[in-house]
Amino acid sequence: MSSIALFPCSFTPAAQVTESLVKSLGLTLYNDEDLIRDTCKKYDIDPVTRVEPKTIRQMIYQKTSVFNQFTLEKEIVVNKLKTVLYEKLESQDAYLFYGFHALLIHPSVSHILKVLVVDNKSARIEWAMGEGLSAKKAEKAIRNDDISAFAWVDFIHQTKPSDRKLYDLVLPVKDKTEQEITEEITKRFHTTSVLRTAQSKKAITDMVCAVRVERILLCNGHKLAVTADDGIITLSVNKSVTSLARLTEELVELAQQVAGVEQVKIVQDPSYDASIYRKQRFGFPSKVLFVDDEKEFVQTVSQRLISRDVGTYGVYNGEDALELVTEDRPDVMVLDLKMPGLHGVEVLRRTKEIAPEVEVIILTGHGTSEDMEQCMKLGAFAYMNKPVNIEELSASIKKAYERIQHREAV
Repeated sequence: MSSIALFPCSFTPAAQVTESLVKSLGLTLYNDEDLIRDTCKKYDIDPVTRVEPKTIRQMIYQKTSVFNQFTLEKEIVVNKLKTVLYEKLESQDAYLFYGFHALLIHPSVSHILKVLVVDNKSARIEWAMGEGLSAKKAEKAIRNDDISAFAWVDFIHQTKPSDRKLYDLVLPVKDKTEQEITEEITKRFHTTSVLRTAQSKKAITDMVCAVRVERILLCNGHKLAVTADDGIITLSVNKSVTSLARLTEELVELAQQVAGVEQVKIVQDPSYDASIYRKQRFGFPSKVLFVDDEKEFVQTVSQRLISRDVGTYGVYNGEDALELVTEDRPDVMVLDLKMPGLHGVEVLRRTKEIAPEVEVIILTGHGTSEDMEQCMKLGAFAYMNKPVNIEELSASIKKAYERIQHREAV
C-alpha cells in the first residue's frame, strides 16, 4: 500500500486536510507523538539506550545545542527516530505520516507521497486570529513555529522547509478550500507514480541498512553522511583528515559489523570543511562553557581543550553566559573573574541560582584572597590563577565532571 507524508505548516488547513485524507483514503494517522512514544518504548529496555520523551521533543522542536558538536546527542536521537520510523515503512500498512518526522523519509521512497501545504504569513495570522489569538500573539506563535521548522529541516537536509526538492507536491493554500486541497492531494495519490514498486521497496531496504551503519558509527563517535545501495555503503567525510588510511580502516571495520554490508567506500565530500575531522570520545566532559572577554584567549584555550577531548564553547561576556546557562545547560563553566559589564562573581551567583548543578571554575589574573573566599562560598568548584596551565585546567574540568557523574549516579 502507498502512504502520504505531510510536513506541517502551522495555522493553515494542513491538520484538517490530514483528517479528511485519513477518512477518505482509509489511512492510519501517525504523528510525531506516535513516533516519540514508539521510540521510547523500543529503547526503554536498555538503560544505556533509554531516551525520555522530553529529550526527543527537545531534539525535534528546539534549536540544536551549541554543545551538540561534541555530544552528537541530536544525531543519536534522530537515528533512533529513523530506526523506528523505517520499521513502519517496511510494513504493508498504509499511513498518513503527519509531523516533522515526515522529512525523515528519503525522496527515493516513491510510494510515499511527500506533501507540503503552505500559506503566506498574513493568511496564517488571520487563521490564528480565527482560533482566538490576538494579532501580536498570532505573529509570535507563527514565528516560533517557523523557527522550529527551519532548525529541524536545516539539521536534517541543510535547507529550508519550503525547498520544493523535499516534496512531490507543494500546495499553496491561496483561496483553496480544505476540500479542494484534499482532492488535489488525492488525485496525485492515485497516480501510478505513487505505487509501491520493487525499486521503492529497495529504497527502504537501503535506508534501513544505512541507518544501522550510522548508528554504530555514532556510538563510536563518528558523524558521517551514510548512504546504502544494495549492500554497498558510502561514507562521506566532510572535514580535513590527518590520516585517511587509519580513519578508513576504522570506519570499514565498524560498518562491516552490520548485517548486509558487502562493501564500504570512503569519499571526501566536495564541499568539505577545512577544519580537522575529530572522532568524538564519549565519557569526557563535552559541555564546557568558557566565559572570558579576551576573545583570542578563549579561542586558543578552547581549541587546546578540545584537542584534549574536552568539548568547549566560548562566549565573551556574562550576559551571554547566563543566557546560555538558561537555554542550553552546560555541565562545567570556566569563568573569568574580572570582566566588563557583569562581574564574574555576579555571573557565578546568578548561575548557581539558575542551575546549581553547574560546576564553576574561576580564572583570574588579578584576584585577591577575598575574591577567592567569596567565590568558594558561592559554590565555585575551583579557583585558578592566570596564566593558566592547560593541563591543570583540563584536569580540574575533568574532576568537576567526575563530581557531576558521581552525583547523577547516586
